Amino acid sequence: MSGSTETVAEAVGATLAAAGVRMVFGVLGSGNLVVTNALVAGGARFVAARHEGGAACMADGYARVSGEAGVVTVHQGPGLTNAMTGIAEAVKSRTPLLVLAADTPAAALHSNFRIDQAAMVEAVGAVAVRLSDPSDAVAALRRAAAERRPVVVNLPLDVQRAPAPSMRAALRSSDARKPALIPDAEAVRRVVELLAASERPVIVGGRGAVLSGAGPALAALGERCGALLATSAPAHGLFAGEPFALGIAGGLATPLAQELLPQADLVLAFGAALNHWTTRSGTLFGDAAVVQVDVDEAALGVHGPRAATVVGDAGGVARALIAALDAAAGRAGDLAAGDSGATRGWRTPELARTIARRRWRDEPLDAAVARAGEPPAGRVHPGALTIALDDLLPADRTVALDSGHFLGWPAMYLPVTDPRGWVFANGFQAVGLGLGCAIGAALARPDRITVAALGDGGCFMALPELESTARLALKLLVVVYDDAAYGAEVHHFAPSGQDVSGAQFPDADVAALGRAAGAEAVTVRDLGDLAAVERWLAAGAPGPLVLDAKVDPTICAAWLEDAFRGG
Repeated sequence: MSGSTETVAEAVGATLAAAGVRMVFGVLGSGNLVVTNALVAGGARFVAARHEGGAACMADGYARVSGEAGVVTVHQGPGLTNAMTGIAEAVKSRTPLLVLAADTPAAALHSNFRIDQAAMVEAVGAVAVRLSDPSDAVAALRRAAAERRPVVVNLPLDVQRAPAPSMRAALRSSDARKPALIPDAEAVRRVVELLAASERPVIVGGRGAVLSGAGPALAALGERCGALLATSAPAHGLFAGEPFALGIAGGLATPLAQELLPQADLVLAFGAALNHWTTRSGTLFGDAAVVQVDVDEAALGVHGPRAATVVGDAGGVARALIAALDAAAGRAGDLAAGDSGATRGWRTPELARTIARRRWRDEPLDAAVARAGEPPAGRVHPGALTIALDDLLPADRTVALDSGHFLGWPAMYLPVTDPRGWVFANGFQAVGLGLGCAIGAALARPDRITVAALGDGGCFMALPELESTARLALKLLVVVYDDAAYGAEVHHFAPSGQDVSGAQFPDADVAALGRAAGAEAVTVRDLGDLAAVERWLAAGAPGPLVLDAKVDPTICAAWLEDAFRGG
């Protein structure tokens, strides 16, 4: 083959770059080097991870913050298996992701790399595509964005090496399921009837509402019908700044939200599954009727009976409901032209003032604690630590959370100004994904400070990517809530007399590991040690800062019981 002949691999990379891919994450191997280099030659930036799991999470975090589909490239066989937990997280969190995975040739039956890659990715809910033409990759990218899930394009090595078609086929249309932009009129009418009969409605926005950019439309609907606003944990920040927003619903809800939400008589869930996390195992909303809106018809009613369901995009359905409410009232639909409904139901000036003065940080620290023993010397309260960080950091920031016992503290005490600034890597509840997601988020918004909130367990699982944070010189604050344990298991099982020693570890110097990786790092044993954060900010956050925060291991977060109740 002539060196001037374009191969399929080169054509795939060039075609994706021409389609607008700006950034690609991965670990290079012989199976994906050519296609990755072609992407770079076409203008995309390649970000090298130290582990494919980290690369998948970086692409996930980048997608959540940028609003673009994330792109990751991996070697065949072990390259893909290493990335699978990150891909599963993206599936559960409805993140649009394109995975370019090299694959063994069909005839290479005895290759050490050979596995059934399609079956593996489909087992976790991703879409598998086997490349036959360069245009397949762009169709897969479009499908990932339309269906809000990962699409894995398997690239057999023999197909990659083949000459590209002399005239590339026209880009194939995707068979993706597009969100319903115009919801069913009868379904909308049923919801309007429920709203007309409701005195205390609540709107809950979920991850689907974030993906559709539905925050303003849902806020306008809330004003129109007098509803309180809340979010699922993944959609934190969706209603930032709204005076009748209660924050996260579920086990992470404020004491005020836990008082008010059970009084609802109607719950409208937009892009939210209303699973056990959001409903406190079905107890939070009492006997309220539930309306569920989702682009995925299969998601409707999975977690309980519904008074009405609507298939459609969250923003589109919200706007249709506003129009229908106005039409039912005999008005033209201009909210400014008449009664907005702002004083209906819950919406009184007194309640707005109460909401403003009863945020999580306004409550006693013990309100977020289920139990605590005698604090050991040289340990900080995780809630007090997080409040102190909130005071130091700019409000316009990105916060990325790993999974673990610690996650309630940043969710309660480290708010964000918009939902794209919140990366809740807990769809799969896998420990160790938060740091990779934070790296992708920081690359998507390099103008912002990004906070990676990790437990020590998740930090050790993602340890290779500490080097990535330093190499990339990210404006990243890595906060390790270090209790020298898998704290969730310790707090859940120890009270019943179970031996939890296997989930506890000797104290480790995480700050030294951060410095060894090339980052600035400090150990935090009291709040005065956070002066290092002030100095870092004053210097312009020139690279990552790792905080090894030695938190009190005797403190058990109140939300943990709800998490284990749901399995």
